[in-house]
Amino acid sequence: MKIPNLRWPGGCFADTYHWKDGIGPKDKRPSMVNVWWGGVTEDNSFGTHDFLNLCESLGAEPYLSANVGSGTVQEVVEWTRYTTHPGGDPMAELRKQNGREKPWKVKYWGLGNEAWGCGGNMTAEYYANVYRQYATFMSDWSNSGGMFRIASGANSSDYNWTEVLMRDIPHNMLEGVALHHYSVIDWNAKGPATAFTEEQYFTTMKRALQMEELVTRHSTIMDKYDPKKKVALVVDEWGGWYDVEPGTNGAFLFQQNTMRDAVLAGTTLNIFNNHADRVRMANIAQIVNVLQAVILTDGPKMLLTPTYHVMEMYSVHQDATLLPITLQTADYQVGKEKLPAVSASASKDKSGLIHVSLTNIDANKTQEVTINLRGTSANTVSGRVLASSKVQDYNSFDQPEKVKPAAFTGATLEKRCFNGENACCFGGGVGFKIGEKVPRQVCEGLNNLPPPPPHRARKRSQPGTATGLELSIFPKRRWVKGR
Repeated sequence: MKIPNLRWPGGCFADTYHWKDGIGPKDKRPSMVNVWWGGVTEDNSFGTHDFLNLCESLGAEPYLSANVGSGTVQEVVEWTRYTTHPGGDPMAELRKQNGREKPWKVKYWGLGNEAWGCGGNMTAEYYANVYRQYATFMSDWSNSGGMFRIASGANSSDYNWTEVLMRDIPHNMLEGVALHHYSVIDWNAKGPATAFTEEQYFTTMKRALQMEELVTRHSTIMDKYDPKKKVALVVDEWGGWYDVEPGTNGAFLFQQNTMRDAVLAGTTLNIFNNHADRVRMANIAQIVNVLQAVILTDGPKMLLTPTYHVMEMYSVHQDATLLPITLQTADYQVGKEKLPAVSASASKDKSGLIHVSLTNIDANKTQEVTINLRGTSANTVSGRVLASSKVQDYNSFDQPEKVKPAAFTGATLEKRCFNGENACCFGGGVGFKIGEKVPRQVCEGLNNLPPPPPHRARKRSQPGTATGLELSIFPKRRWVKGR
């Protein structure tokens, strides 16, 4: 998956967690009761060393969520010194006594979680002052260590929260502002994770596509105070949230993961990609066995969910350059409501490859795709597609690979010259349900050059649910060297 970063402990638990309870010999660590999730006893067997060592093993940057709600400034400051100070500080010496000689590299620090709710039920104005106090003592005058401090951000469409933080916190003390949004049908009736209706599926997609409006409007507020976009928007909790699986503890939030979740993930990642100028980090909730997890386990068994596969497919965009897209798409209609059927994002990586990722949310109709790439020349196209016969399909321990990526061979490539330049386009279809194929077009222009004369390459897809179509365009200059 090429995991760029991991957030921990996160959630409401973060503002009850005291990091010193999770260091030292495990048999001597104090336990606590997790009042937020199930009232179960937490033995603190997984702590700071375990998490940061895990991040090192995965090659991921750690993102620590500090306890502001029930903790103290001193506690957070000592955690930063325990993890990052090389030596000479009492906390660094304590780390060495616990078996870690060298400090870890911990750049990202969240100051509280959902301060508007379980993190303290604070007002935005009050939290802004609390944040300033904590941030003051976490680094030196100039933040010479490059710490990336992230303020506890808004709940979905609470735009006033973002306004207050951007207005009241000096920007030399602020590197990021968080945002949380879940694609929930109804908080009082979330619906099943697998046996959902098309109407419930449509509502989930509607909630997911709301992310576009949320990111746009929060970014607009940030632009007002930070026109140079120095402060990042960090969407550090997002994903689907449904009723737990029957027979499981309701507080453990265990839910299956279907093609609906794959489509949700692909659509959301397209939104984040297209707002890369402001959205610098986004963290799906969560990792293993909770909410929209990428991995499910059962004793010694483990499986990869459809969401995992989307994350892996979209990893081609990491550290790449965003390519702007002009998108035209058909609608997905249920009853009297409509949503755009296809979303897309594109990037160019350091080696010159162009990657285009597409997601079709329509649960019934095939979409025919035509893409116009202007100002570039290519001679090879390849791709993968994540597909299944219905959006309710999922990977189980009996069928752990029912939903997995496959090679996509339905794309064709056509080149013609216009205005003295090579124009390149390819077309491919992505199907969504066994039945009638209804062609739809998605046209994408990657710059502002005049449109070429008609010379589209088209290909109707085979029926079948699909999402996260990733197509890589190999520029000709890469292949003339004999590769």
